[in-house]
Amino acid sequence: MGSCERAVFCFLFLLSLSQTVPCVTAGKVLIWPGEFSHWLNMKTIIDELITRGHSVTIVTYSATPSIMNDLSSSYNVEIIQVPHSKKDVIENLDRFLNYWIYEMPNNNMIQSFLEFGKIINKMLEQNQALCRELFFAREDLLEKWRREKFDVLLTDPVTACGELLAEKLNLPFIHTLRLTFGYAMERLCGQLPAPPSYVPSAGLVYTDHMDFLQRVKNILYIAFQDVVFNVMAMMKWNHLFTEVMGKPITLCENIGKADIWLIRTYWDFEYPRPFLPNFKFVGGLHCKPAKPLPKDMEDFVQSSGDDGVVVFSLGTMIKNLTKERVNTIASALGQIPQKVLWRYKGGKPETLAPNTRLYDWIPQNDLLGHPKTKAFITHGGTNGIYEAIYHGVPMVGIPLFADQPDNLNHMKSRGAAVMLDLNKMESKDLKQALDDIINNPSYKKSIMRLSRIHHDQPIKPLDQAVFWIEFVMRNKGAKHLRVAAHELTWYQYHCLDVIAFLLSVIALVVFIFVKTCSWLFRKCFQKTPARKSKKE
Repeated sequence: MGSCERAVFCFLFLLSLSQTVPCVTAGKVLIWPGEFSHWLNMKTIIDELITRGHSVTIVTYSATPSIMNDLSSSYNVEIIQVPHSKKDVIENLDRFLNYWIYEMPNNNMIQSFLEFGKIINKMLEQNQALCRELFFAREDLLEKWRREKFDVLLTDPVTACGELLAEKLNLPFIHTLRLTFGYAMERLCGQLPAPPSYVPSAGLVYTDHMDFLQRVKNILYIAFQDVVFNVMAMMKWNHLFTEVMGKPITLCENIGKADIWLIRTYWDFEYPRPFLPNFKFVGGLHCKPAKPLPKDMEDFVQSSGDDGVVVFSLGTMIKNLTKERVNTIASALGQIPQKVLWRYKGGKPETLAPNTRLYDWIPQNDLLGHPKTKAFITHGGTNGIYEAIYHGVPMVGIPLFADQPDNLNHMKSRGAAVMLDLNKMESKDLKQALDDIINNPSYKKSIMRLSRIHHDQPIKPLDQAVFWIEFVMRNKGAKHLRVAAHELTWYQYHCLDVIAFLLSVIALVVFIFVKTCSWLFRKCFQKTPARKSKKE
């Protein structure tokens, strides 16, 4: 085939593809976002929707700690006034982080559970205040949205009531999430199968290969999480949902009505496990090729020579560490030959070495994509891990809270990371971990394998996310992808009624058999004495 024929063939092939790609007219999308890294991930989707001509309206509140700082003029924004302030939210959040990172490891289980419960309760009260202000004080806003006739609602279920808003407005809705309540929300509300024999619960830091004792602990831990989630839903949310809708409805029932669940992971991260048709993988949707660095930062990176650089960030939520911990870290960084770019807003460490520079903010994705980057020190947030996978950078993980230990354990089990304990590690531990990650080629080989898996997809994660949002808009929902398990009771789902019926049948058969044998035995036994007496 000549070059001319090949060109004609390619043109006709592309033309045929264009005829099969479904189109969607510009639609209206209502957004109920989460905070911090949840918001950054959702913002990527929002910007792509706007690029494709859709109108986006974001619902946020007056005390938001992160969203108002990052709003674009292309967004339509509705702000709900709440009785608490941004300072109240941040103070409780700081209490949450400090307790989880520093205090909880040193307290007994009961004390930790009670204290942690108080902090979580405060967060739930603030979330409920937002819901009440919207549904009981802003009927004008609800009526305005009904007239606007949105096509779909995109929500982060970590901040409750987005799904309730969709129900109130009679809209199809889509979840975007990574981890909620140790997978309880996905299992209990989304009906996602999670066999405890090989699906480890978040929080245990197990892999999909568990021994007997680990499986015992996994089942008990899952049962505990389910009880906590159900009690929390019953005490904090179910009555509010019923009050808003004017009919009995539970938090889990409402969440389970989602048309699509956009899961912010992929098989480069997840252990193999069963998933449902309306669960779609979009892990790493925010990742993109690296852009040039600012000149002063580029000069510093280039000054590292062949040794390269280490990128260090503990995320947007951690602004400070204890003096002892920060000096331990700085001392270790000063002992390696690489240059270090450390995102840290706290005070300057006393042991800070000349090879380490502190920044209030760093272009993390661009630094990880730089050819001189040798390692990434991370807290284990999903966004940062996916940027490391995307660019093929091995990690030293220092998990702090929530899903971070579980995230990093996924990377450790795949040979792409080393994990350290913030409260227990010494300078020599961090130095040794960096030496291993940088000088042991197996870590680079493992992360490059994950990177190839990530890039080897038929559709890019962001395109996948937008496709399913537009799919719901085109088809007025995607209820045909929801399994019938949503209509079953818990005992029907586990076939306990069938098992009970079969056991009853077996018991009846055994009962009849035993009674028959007993009757025959008595008959035979009663004839023998009669014959003897007759002979006598």
